[in-house]
Amino acid sequence: MTYDPEKHHRRSIRLKEYDYSRAGAYFITICTYNKECILGKVTNSKVQLNEYGIIVDNEWTKTAEIRSNIIIDKYIVMPNHLHGIIIILDNGSSRNTGHRVPTFEQFGRPTSNSIPTIIRSFKAVTKKRINETRKSYGKAVWQPRFYEHIIRNRDELDKIRQYIIDNPLQWELDSKNPDNTK
Repeated sequence: MTYDPEKHHRRSIRLKEYDYSRAGAYFITICTYNKECILGKVTNSKVQLNEYGIIVDNEWTKTAEIRSNIIIDKYIVMPNHLHGIIIILDNGSSRNTGHRVPTFEQFGRPTSNSIPTIIRSFKAVTKKRINETRKSYGKAVWQPRFYEHIIRNRDELDKIRQYIIDNPLQWELDSKNPDNTK
């Protein structure tokens, strides 16, 4: 697919010139289409996944199984979103020098094992499996974009891990909770 500025005019929220396949920790949030609660529910501050939520949970953990340089750290599947930490390990991908050559994601040119490519693949496979399960082929499952944050130090990593752990406890106040009127 070639880039067409008339069709492909979305502004990127990514850092310009940042290599999203670079070793590091990344906090990811992916929301369901229109933030519909299709993945389960929260009861007594505990998430109860339905069959679609279980698909998402299984595919998220499978991400690390199919990519040797990826670790799935803390994560949680909520009724209408997923929060997770992906750690990309340094794989020293340059064969001759031992230094990795920076790679930049461009529209229509996915970069192997980059955060955008990982998330795109995850969303595609979960959409396919969920739509097969609910027999509604082609129906949107995810919002077109996702949120990512580059985790810069151990303190930040620990705070984000705690945020993920506490997410079900905060569901009543969560802006992504459609029943939240506060």
